[in-house]
Amino acid sequence: MTYDAAHGAGITRNADPADGSGAVLAVDIGGTKFAAALVGPTGQIIVADRVATPPGGDAEALWEALAALVDSVVRRVPGADPIGVGIGCGGPMSWPDGHVSPLNMPGWRRFPLRDRLAARFPGVPVRIHNDAICMAAAEHWRGAGRGSDNMLGMVVSTGVGGGLILGGRLIDGGTGNAGHIGHVVVDPDGPACECGGRGCLEAISRGPGLASWALTQGWIPGSGTEPAGPDRPDVALKAVATPGVEAAAVATPGVGAAAAETPGVGSDLGAVASEGVGAPRGPAAGGLYVEAARASGRQLALDAAAGDPIARSAFTRAGRALGIAIASATHLCDLDLVTIGGGLSQAGPLLFEPLEQALRAHVRMEFAARVRVVPAALGQDAGLIGAAALILAEDHYWTGPF
Repeated sequence: MTYDAAHGAGITRNADPADGSGAVLAVDIGGTKFAAALVGPTGQIIVADRVATPPGGDAEALWEALAALVDSVVRRVPGADPIGVGIGCGGPMSWPDGHVSPLNMPGWRRFPLRDRLAARFPGVPVRIHNDAICMAAAEHWRGAGRGSDNMLGMVVSTGVGGGLILGGRLIDGGTGNAGHIGHVVVDPDGPACECGGRGCLEAISRGPGLASWALTQGWIPGSGTEPAGPDRPDVALKAVATPGVEAAAVATPGVGAAAAETPGVGSDLGAVASEGVGAPRGPAAGGLYVEAARASGRQLALDAAAGDPIARSAFTRAGRALGIAIASATHLCDLDLVTIGGGLSQAGPLLFEPLEQALRAHVRMEFAARVRVVPAALGQDAGLIGAAALILAEDHYWTGPF
């Protein structure tokens, strides 16, 4: 597998935010951050901002924080009049009506998020989808998936999710959950999954699961390296400086000053680190998100890059599971391309090389052998760009009634 630097290019922001004509208000809801942006007709982010999700906030406290954010973003462009609102949010949710119950936001249980935003922006379409599906739409529209009519966009971070594009169109399925590859079974005798099943891809390949498995195998976090932590933000950078994938990925220009401080589902390696094993999340340091947990996905990546055999085995195990799942999805859906974003993807060859080996061992049918797996391109912008695509490219990415 080759790693093309162009895959890290992303979307260029409009240097002149004065013109918001034809723009969509895009909203990206995460357990650690709310993000909002005005996105122009070709996917360019005109102006954007992020705020931390109120910790422990009840339903109205969360809504008030979001409402203040979207109002401030719209006000930053004089005369802006969004032609629609697109929303990406973690699930579960009822789709397409948008009653959301994000697992990492207990304050919202069947919260009518779409209805609330529709009342705030009357007379324009307001549409919502799962955040991983929005990221897949973004990669297909303006990222690494451009030019592919049949692709799976994956997010591998604190969880594993995805979105499916077939025939150039987003596939929703009966409940809006098509492409949810994280719960494809890759090892029937494997670890228990939080969904209640066993051996799901997510149970094996999610970042916190990797760290937990490595501990059971005798991994000592920081062995042979300096542990990544709040007092050593420079060490956190080394964790992603794996040959073949740009180390700058963790410091990808975010949306507003806090972008790297508040990783969400689809953010860079910080998202893997955001769920250390039984340890608290820490503050930003030096413009990067770092956390106090030594037994974290970040530390595991650092140790693996330094040659720790157990840490490397953990990434090999995750990559192999991903390759098997992608092979199955390719045979089922006749895919051309798979893009992989999220925190774990920043480990580079540590993950992608065993993935590729397992994939090639299992795609033996001639039609399936053409599939390519590449890193996602859009980084932290993907959720916002994909949410905007629900409005701006509705012929490809929206089938709902609103």
